[in-house]
Amino acid sequence: MIMMRLVRSIGTYIAVARHFSTEAAVQKAARTDTAASSSGGRDTLGRRLLSLVYAKRSAVVTINKWKEEGHAPPRKYELNRIVRELRKSKRYKHALEICEWMTLQKDIKLVPGDYAAHLDLISKVRGLNSAEKFFEDLPDRMRGQQTSTALLHSYVQNNLVDKAEALMLKMSQCGFLGCALPYNHMISLCIRNGKLEKVPKIIQDLKMNTSPDVVTYNLWLTVCASLNDVETAERVLLELKKAKIDPDWVTYSTLTNLYRKNACVEKAGSTLKEMESKTSQKTRNAYSSLLSLHTNMGNKDEVSRIWKKMKSCFRKMNDDEYLCMISSLVKLGDFAGAENLYREWESVSGTNDVRVSNILLASYINQGQMEMAETFCNQMVEKGISPCYTTWELFTWGYLKKKDVEKFIHYFKKAISSVKKWSPDQRLVQEAFKIIEEQAHIEGAEQLLVILRNAGHVNTNIYNLFLKTYATAGKMPLIVAERMRKDNVQLDEETHRLLDLTSKMCVSDVSRILS
Repeated sequence: MIMMRLVRSIGTYIAVARHFSTEAAVQKAARTDTAASSSGGRDTLGRRLLSLVYAKRSAVVTINKWKEEGHAPPRKYELNRIVRELRKSKRYKHALEICEWMTLQKDIKLVPGDYAAHLDLISKVRGLNSAEKFFEDLPDRMRGQQTSTALLHSYVQNNLVDKAEALMLKMSQCGFLGCALPYNHMISLCIRNGKLEKVPKIIQDLKMNTSPDVVTYNLWLTVCASLNDVETAERVLLELKKAKIDPDWVTYSTLTNLYRKNACVEKAGSTLKEMESKTSQKTRNAYSSLLSLHTNMGNKDEVSRIWKKMKSCFRKMNDDEYLCMISSLVKLGDFAGAENLYREWESVSGTNDVRVSNILLASYINQGQMEMAETFCNQMVEKGISPCYTTWELFTWGYLKKKDVEKFIHYFKKAISSVKKWSPDQRLVQEAFKIIEEQAHIEGAEQLLVILRNAGHVNTNIYNLFLKTYATAGKMPLIVAERMRKDNVQLDEETHRLLDLTSKMCVSDVSRILS
């Protein structure tokens, strides 16, 4: 059981890391391409603004200095292009500063689309309340479809279902639902909250007011994939083609994954080929998805081919792409290949991205090679890579699987201390107490209780698990009721039963020391 949970824990980490690789790859490519294309090797305002890596630096100061040097005032289209590139790179503060500077220029005429981008940036930088106030303060002529959709997007990002639905109703009453984007936002919100049954009605409403776009169909296919509904997915694809909309790589990626889960090998192979035909240097993130899909289908040769293709298309692989490829090799059982690729990453990257190291670390731990994992972790630190919560969590699960309570406690404490606030992992806590109880390890139970208390996570169930260990060991803990009162934890029927049971046993010296 613990072995399976360890595999799932490591698998989850790899999947999450792979998921996040797509956006980062696009952003990094955008930064590189923009700097090269916009500047052409010359000193331009765009180059200066895009080089403001640190948030404390001011875009307004840069623009004013540019003008003071005698350059022509920047034109709106140029600034809008720079704002788009900054948003792609998630450098929202500088993008917002440029938007705010433009609002103060009498010779720059702003349109609703400019204010929509401005609102979105305010939401990201200063929060939703500021974005709502900005919207309310806009002139009536600017509170139209585009700015309303931007506010809707902010509600969706913040998962505010009631506000999103209320705004959607108001937009309908004002005739602001003339495109698919607001509906796409609402479908995304339903998917996020597992309200998949609401999606058909939203799509029906969309079709009454406008036409679905490729994003609508891709979201619809995502719903089909969540429901494991191959038949409906194929109808959606047919409808998309009848509407003369070109499927993109996301379309075929979603279908491939659905077919794979349903053992439709031939169909999955076909859609995977279609997906690859839709990839290009402009859709760099698609390659990571190709690697993942071929890996999940066990196509080792195809994984190698795609990786070689990526290297021929792009000057340099980024951390996220190395992470994805190393994850693929680990999943395919090519550990030697994963180690070789990791060494290549070390020699060319220089970023010390711990996520990449954690993938290889996870592979050692998953194979039960704890000594090798320890050695590898020490080497990481020597090379300037800082372990994170996931690093220590992997060790925690690894030693829990080995039923080594002392080591488990050691790494669990390091994991908890590595974060400002720990998000309780109920599964880990349950498994830990299970092993501790099996071994009647009352010292481990006491140490674990102290760690959980310091993390702000003690409750009735945890105290009951703690008491079960004492009961199994045939020992009586000291002042448990007092400790529970101090921790503001209620006693339930099971607590009273365990306290009554252990009160008849010998007193333990351990609780006297650790309490």
